[in-house]
Amino acid sequence: MSTATLEFDVVVVGAGIVGLAHAYHAHKRGLSVAVVEHTDRVAGASVRNFGHACISAQSGEALRYARAGRADWLTLSVEAGFWSAETGTVALARHDDELAVMEEFAALRGPSTARMLTRSEVLTRVPADPGGVLGGMVLPADLQVDPRTAAPNIARWLESVGVKFFWRTAATSFEPGLVRTSRGGIRAGTTFVTVNHDIDRLFPDLGEDIELQRCALHMVKAAVPLRFPLTTPLFTGWSLLRYSGFETMPSTPTVAARLHAEFPDETTLDLHQMYTPQPDGTLLIGDTHIREVTPSAFQSEKGFEVLLDHTRELFGVRTVDVVERWQGVYSTAPGREFLRAEPLPRTHVVTVTTGIGMTTGLGLAAAGVAAAFDTAAVGV
Repeated sequence: MSTATLEFDVVVVGAGIVGLAHAYHAHKRGLSVAVVEHTDRVAGASVRNFGHACISAQSGEALRYARAGRADWLTLSVEAGFWSAETGTVALARHDDELAVMEEFAALRGPSTARMLTRSEVLTRVPADPGGVLGGMVLPADLQVDPRTAAPNIARWLESVGVKFFWRTAATSFEPGLVRTSRGGIRAGTTFVTVNHDIDRLFPDLGEDIELQRCALHMVKAAVPLRFPLTTPLFTGWSLLRYSGFETMPSTPTVAARLHAEFPDETTLDLHQMYTPQPDGTLLIGDTHIREVTPSAFQSEKGFEVLLDHTRELFGVRTVDVVERWQGVYSTAPGREFLRAEPLPRTHVVTVTTGIGMTTGLGLAAAGVAAAFDTAAVGV
């Protein structure tokens, strides 16, 4: 289908969760919106993740976006028809230094964000091997969605309410007020380019300026014979090294030094040992992190072995029946969580440069759309 004669208030390039969020917030303002996507469906990082809106463990700008997007996730779950749950997250402490980080974090953030759990409270929530469990904390504000259906259902719902999607259509170049695509040009009052790690394909100078890379992950979906069902996402000591909210806790360097000394292979793989339960009773298990401009197409079995070995040890089980294995990929850049740039007038490049797109994307988009249009309104 040719696009040459079409014109929209907003054109979004990229149909991942960040792009869909921009389309959603622009549509809510009554603007005409088109989404340009080079694949025939939502197929990237937005379906290859844990489905975990990890709100509480963020800090600064990411925390603001995560909190702002929470209500939108719950609203969209109803409107677009995908599973969500206000499960919170449980963090499991199996060492004194891990417990210390959690106590410091809970004291700083307060009980509405983080509440400490006794050993017995943890063991009523988490079917872990009791040996070595010292305690933990719960992060009550966190959410879960079904990663396989959430973003695809949002796209279908947006189409049903009037957002125009151009699937299997590649954006090739940009001019002020114009997006050139493989099917012709589309006139755009405002453009949001939200193509995650492919920013460097369209704007190579931006990619080079921020040292953009792709972070490739080992991830697994598995049936695990647990003593009772896990009903919340589960963090471990490795999670305390993963999120910005824990970075400034006084005991975090002690956790890092111990884990890195005890587990050199896991450190090389940049392990994050976490679990999210799915409605069908399986667990999503992950993950590792390997950063390259162009990730290798070949995944070492070592990464999967590490994930499964730690799962057996944590839950005290002998078998883990793997249902699926896959490679997640998202954009990453040293020292930053977000990229926002305006390389051309009214052409905004937006991406999340770490693995928190599902957590922050809706709030990030709300702020970006508001800035683009409220600023424009002021200047009129």
